[in-house]
Amino acid sequence: MTDSFDDQPPVPPAERASLPDGVRFAFGTLTVLPARITRWDRPAARTGMACAPLAGLAVGLLAALPGVLLLLLGSGPLLAAAVTVAAPAALTRGLHLDGLADTADGLGSAQPAEAALRIMKKSDIGPFGVIALVVVMLAQTAALAELYAGSWIQGALAAVTAAVTARLAMTLAAREGVPAARPGGLGAAVAGVVPRRVATALAAATALLAAAAALPLGPPAAARATAAVLLALLAAELLLRRCVRRFDGVTGDVFGALAELSATAALIVLTLG
Repeated sequence: MTDSFDDQPPVPPAERASLPDGVRFAFGTLTVLPARITRWDRPAARTGMACAPLAGLAVGLLAALPGVLLLLLGSGPLLAAAVTVAAPAALTRGLHLDGLADTADGLGSAQPAEAALRIMKKSDIGPFGVIALVVVMLAQTAALAELYAGSWIQGALAAVTAAVTARLAMTLAAREGVPAARPGGLGAAVAGVVPRRVATALAAATALLAAAAALPLGPPAAARATAAVLLALLAAELLLRRCVRRFDGVTGDVFGALAELSATAALIVLTLG
């Protein structure tokens, strides 16, 4: 599949971007929610990628809502989990899943960086991409079904935590020092824009907020929530480093893969214990 972020407008000269500009950038690029992007430049990208977890919060709440409603209406946890997993795909036009498949094909191609990037831009999905999609969606559905079976609160908190962590992984991948693999697309627009101290502060704040949200379920649940965020970010960091070595940088597809991997890892950790 192609990197759908590669048709974005050119980057205008840099200047300071406001918080509303950044919020519109985050929601306009990472969701289908109505948000008209008023600026497409490095400062807007910097603020926008720092606001990415807010977009994840909106996606997580909207994903959890139909799952919880199904449970309250008497549905089983498996159906509720399947709908919750499908909702983020609809809210992102499937771009993150597209990125996961393309990145898996690129990594599995055993080709040099330039050839692997060409493979990732193709419109078809190879065997590695298919396997990655099946494994990730099955894992997410199975984990959420187990959590929903415990209670609708557990499932809803897990969906929100996973969605926020997924976008936080994108924020960390856009930190200073991470290069773009090619000159065009979202990867080039956001690579290296987020200061490291901002990325670190956002990661710490998200872990603490996840723990606080889960604390009413008990201290073990709060500890699991913290572990879910941190271990998911660790998994995303390992994939990020692999992609930077393999492709000489990041692309829009890599950002999508990081989001899906971190969401899956967070959900798995939340089922443990």
